[in-house]
Amino acid sequence: MTRADVAVIGGGIVGLAHAWAAARRGHSVVLFERGEQAEMASVRNFGMVWPIGQPPGERYEAAMRSRAKWLELRDAAGLWVNECGSVHAVYEPDELAVIADFAGAAPKLGIVCELLEPAEALRRFPALNPDRLLGVLHSPTELCVDPRQAIATIPKFLAEQFPAVTLRFGTTVTGIDMPTVRTATGETWPVRRAVVCGGADFETLFPDVYAASGMTRCKLQMMATGPQPNGWRLGPHLAGGLTLAHYKSFEVAGSLAKLKARIAAQYPEYVKYGIHVMASQNHLGEVVIGDSHEYDADRSIFDKAEIDELILTYLRTLVTLPDWTIVRRWHGVYAKHPARAQFTAEPQPNCHVVSSPGGAGMTLAFGLAETFWNDVR
Repeated sequence: MTRADVAVIGGGIVGLAHAWAAARRGHSVVLFERGEQAEMASVRNFGMVWPIGQPPGERYEAAMRSRAKWLELRDAAGLWVNECGSVHAVYEPDELAVIADFAGAAPKLGIVCELLEPAEALRRFPALNPDRLLGVLHSPTELCVDPRQAIATIPKFLAEQFPAVTLRFGTTVTGIDMPTVRTATGETWPVRRAVVCGGADFETLFPDVYAASGMTRCKLQMMATGPQPNGWRLGPHLAGGLTLAHYKSFEVAGSLAKLKARIAAQYPEYVKYGIHVMASQNHLGEVVIGDSHEYDADRSIFDKAEIDELILTYLRTLVTLPDWTIVRRWHGVYAKHPARAQFTAEPQPNCHVVSSPGGAGMTLAFGLAETFWNDVR
């Protein structure tokens, strides 16, 4: 029999955030992951740390706390973390109205951003498509990480930095009956607290909790180019008008309703598949491109070539890539609560389900974990 103060179930970004937060507070931690490495939503994303997409207030503040933790990991664990910022490039008058409204409201909301005229935007960000560019919303706060590197490196960092952290990868948790955690290999771990961070997979441990949660599963399609030639760099994360309509942060703009109405009329296929188009570039020089959103019964196990083509068609209006050759395509599935930043429950005393920050795990996980551990002590 082995024991720990805290069991964390799930080796994705949410589980890693909780294991790190608990270890920093002096707790002994056992981190369970059923695979040899997490391989679901946490490695199937852009690697964007995206405060600009979070609504002002608690979520934006959590995103900024996460940002600080990523920079700490860069220095302590040797992660590649690029302080690239982001741009929303706009080509229609209603899009320009939204970014102007947002930039005007941002200072009072504690959000750092600036509105750029086309000439200045093209001088600073020459990868942008200049044709009909009306303006750019620039934010300096966004980061880029490589999800594959981060998810592989952080567990090793935790085990090396904190002797009281035990990694149990390749180990499936089959039951929790506090204070005991049981595994498929026959281990039993007495713990003072358990934190279940496996996305929607907590359904296997607590099916009644999942059934009552109201959560949905969302499938997204993504793709990537190969390394761009001659060291070409995209610069900041790139988004456009579709993204303004997607993220709740832009609801502070009074002109957003007009933009949404135009998008619904002009781009019905994009609305059907929940497509908003973004691009980022990792340390290998690959441009990562996405994405779409298909929920629950609308999710197909097969990817749709139509979705990829719609994404690429729109992206060509925003950027001029030297090489558009796609070398990888994939999809991910994440869980999302319709109202909360993340789903939480306590099905047993001191056993917590902390799940699924709605596709924003890279952006919110570290900040939300800090709040959790500050509250539980």
